[in-house]
Amino acid sequence: MAKKGILFGVGVGTGDPELATRKAWRVVGEADVVAYPAPDEGGSFSRQIMAEAISPDAIEMPIVVPMIAGAAPAHAVYDAAAARIKTYLDAGLNVAVLCEGDALFYGSFMYVLARLKDEYQVEMVAGVSSLMAAASAAQQPLASRADVLSVVPAPLDDARLEAAILGAESVAIIKLGRHLARVRGVLERLGFLDDALYISHASLPHQQFLPLADAPADAPYFSMILLYKGDALWG
Repeated sequence: MAKKGILFGVGVGTGDPELATRKAWRVVGEADVVAYPAPDEGGSFSRQIMAEAISPDAIEMPIVVPMIAGAAPAHAVYDAAAARIKTYLDAGLNVAVLCEGDALFYGSFMYVLARLKDEYQVEMVAGVSSLMAAASAAQQPLASRADVLSVVPAPLDDARLEAAILGAESVAIIKLGRHLARVRGVLERLGFLDDALYISHASLPHQQFLPLADAPADAPYFSMILLYKGDALWG
């Protein structure tokens, strides 16, 4: 029986190629096939990060995910992507699937993993997540000692947002985008507006970090709010 290829889930970090690990660089450089998510318009950000690592002999496989709300289109896309990846793995080729940040922290690779992990050998390469990059950009410690840290997706409704914010000493609100104004209103209503930091494009040359009160009206997808309301022991 022919030997099957290995599937690698590779976290490539948040944008700065220097934040991709040595292991990520090696795995991508040695891969026979390099797959990566891509929008239906424009280039792939994860490929852009690792462009210099990809071998000119590698087969490249964009996974085009339409920017449409709802799970159905994405499930169909990942069904098709997994089927194509299977053909490469069955042919004995190693496949590296790139994922921004860390592949298993809100990462798209989880959908590929769920479809293929029972049939093929999988190896994970951890990556620097947006949470760590945002804290570094703002030079804001995330938590210490017995602090509870909550990671909260901005699309949650106001009641769930409020409960998550009130239930932790440290809060990271992710996936801001079009939800920024509403989230800012929730934090202002709770009395935390002046303590919250806004960070966008962390680790990139055009990164921003500023008080949430001074944040722009529109937030890009790659943006986050950090709020610490515990007893800081590092000041």
